Amino acid sequence: METGLFAAEGEDLVDAAAAAGVEPVELLVAGENVLPELLGDVSTLGHAPRVIGVYRSEDLPTGARDVVLALWRIADPGNVGTLLRTADAFGAGVSLSPECADPVGPKALRASAGAIFRVPLVAWDAVPVRRVALVAHGGGSLESVILDPPVTFVLGAERQGLPDDLVALSHRVTIELPGDAESLNVAAAGAIALYELSRRAS
Repeated sequence: METGLFAAEGEDLVDAAAAAGVEPVELLVAGENVLPELLGDVSTLGHAPRVIGVYRSEDLPTGARDVVLALWRIADPGNVGTLLRTADAFGAGVSLSPECADPVGPKALRASAGAIFRVPLVAWDAVPVRRVALVAHGGGSLESVILDPPVTFVLGAERQGLPDDLVALSHRVTIELPGDAESLNVAAAGAIALYELSRRAS
C-alpha cells in the first residue's frame, strides 16, 4: 500500500477486478509470463496461485453512497474484508478511519471476495451526516430507529468499541441478543444493520 500498489492473488480476485473495469499494472500468469514456482515463492496463499494481478490503489472506486458503513479502528483485516463484501451485497459504501486494517492487504482482499473493486471507499468526512452508532450495550433497539437513507452506520472494534465523542454525534443502537453471547462480531452487526435497512425498503 505504501507504494500505491497491491497484489491480488488468484483467478477469482483478478476476474472481479476485470469485471469492475479495474486494469492491472502487471498480470503474472503461471506458465505464460512467469514460472509457476516463482508465483508460489511470493504468494501468501497456502498454494501457488495461477495468476497474480498488481493494481494501483488509486484505481479503486471512490465517491459517495446514500448508505455507508463507517469503520472505526477495526484492525482485523478479515472483518474489514467481510464488511466490504457485506456492503457490496447491499449497495453500500465503506469509510475507513485511521488505524483500520489495510483493505488491500492479502487477508482483507480474500475476505472481500472481490468487493474491494466494486465498493466505493468514502472519505471519513464525506459520509452521510445522520449516523447510527452500533454499540454493544445501552443503546435503543435497531427496530425503533429511523433508518431512511442517507445514513451512516458507525461500527467499532469489538474490544475497544466506539469513542464517546463519536457516539455522541450518533443515534445509539444496540442489537438485541436473545441468546447467551455477550456481543456480536462486528461484521455480523454490520450485516444485520444493512439487512434491517434493506428489509424496510422492500
